[in-house]
Amino acid sequence: TLSSVYKSFIRPGKDLKKLGKWAVITGATDGIGKAYAMALAKKGMNIVLVSRTEAKLMDVKSEIQGKYNGIEVQHVVCDYSNFDKAAQDKVQKSLEGLEIGILINNVGVSYRYPQFFHELTDDEVRTLLMMNIDSTVWMTRIVLPGMLDRKKGAIINISSGSALYTLPLLAEYSGAKSFIEKFSRALNAEYSAKGVTCQCQVPFYVATKLAKMRKSLTVPTPSEFAAMGVRWIGYADALVQPFWLHGLQAWVMFQLPEVVIAKGIMAMHLAIRKKGLKKDAKIAEDAMNKTK
Repeated sequence: TLSSVYKSFIRPGKDLKKLGKWAVITGATDGIGKAYAMALAKKGMNIVLVSRTEAKLMDVKSEIQGKYNGIEVQHVVCDYSNFDKAAQDKVQKSLEGLEIGILINNVGVSYRYPQFFHELTDDEVRTLLMMNIDSTVWMTRIVLPGMLDRKKGAIINISSGSALYTLPLLAEYSGAKSFIEKFSRALNAEYSAKGVTCQCQVPFYVATKLAKMRKSLTVPTPSEFAAMGVRWIGYADALVQPFWLHGLQAWVMFQLPEVVIAKGIMAMHLAIRKKGLKKDAKIAEDAMNKTK
């Protein structure tokens, strides 16, 4: 639509520094998270990187400081697969005293390959919930009060195109991403009038380690996605697809009956599952041979 074209290409981005001095990014050492950290540093925001591996955090910190003079960078080591009360308190203490204008809830995890729900291990089920839902809910709880006190701020929750359709063999992942969409919409309705926007950004495939996809016309690099994503920050658009070709893909798919989409995805995922099972069997066989 004309409105989408205007918002994607013509409407100017906000002066993000007016929201606050600091941006917090989870899952910040790879993919979309790292790209957002770089893009926000370019806009003059100080950065808090939150991720699991300290060595990677230090690498990204050095990269930002080497590229953007005067930008302060802090880091917090946090394993979101075990984001319990102790971990939450650690993050909260690390962020105390910072004027946080932007929170990017990016961290997440998917299946190793498509599987029936009963085939997942209990640990995989717990990790999917913790990293895709609990991380977003509790990081929002930590940062939101300060934004409300200052009556300004932006929370960006990275969802997935899997939230928009029936996705057999990725049931828990797509369900978790659907939660992110509804959670974001509701929070935006609750708080946008108070100066704090909450926006769900919905990428389709991006060339990341998680997606295991190469760059193409419809698969942007993380940097390309983040460059378009920052243009939407601070606006009260609750659900957006920053990369315009993803929006076009979504529109085309919405013209098809849901049953057709579900059957097509089921067939595709069964084929990928078959390859995944074969790879697992080969790994198990090799491990057994080594023990002989």
